[in-house]
Amino acid sequence: MNTCVTLPCAAVVLLAHGSRDTQWSAPIEAVAHQARALNPQATVRTAYLEHTDPDLKTCVDALCAQGYTDIHILPLFLGLGGHVRQDLPRLNEALLAAHPGLRLHWQSAVGEQAPVTDLLARLALQGLSHKT
Repeated sequence: MNTCVTLPCAAVVLLAHGSRDTQWSAPIEAVAHQARALNPQATVRTAYLEHTDPDLKTCVDALCAQGYTDIHILPLFLGLGGHVRQDLPRLNEALLAAHPGLRLHWQSAVGEQAPVTDLLARLALQGLSHKT
């Protein structure tokens, strides 16, 4: 339990779409595992919009119950469709209404972030440097 005396009162939530396929979330969980390996003292959780547990509300409720007051959310969406433009703002409002004093820090969706765009472009071109 985070008492906010010896640990920071901040946590990270990786938010992804979710799927009925139970193996779909493996890469998302791998990102969370790697983030924890990079910073073992960081609290990193995963949450999903649909079909996969936990949903964002359940995840944030649990973190708030543990004493976290600042939650940084990274939406793991490449495209900026309805979920990012419409659903996430609604979720933000509902979470803030449910948890007065909570500070949510939304990062840009990964599809909007230059390092991700650069990495994907490099991956796309990788095979061109090898002659077959």
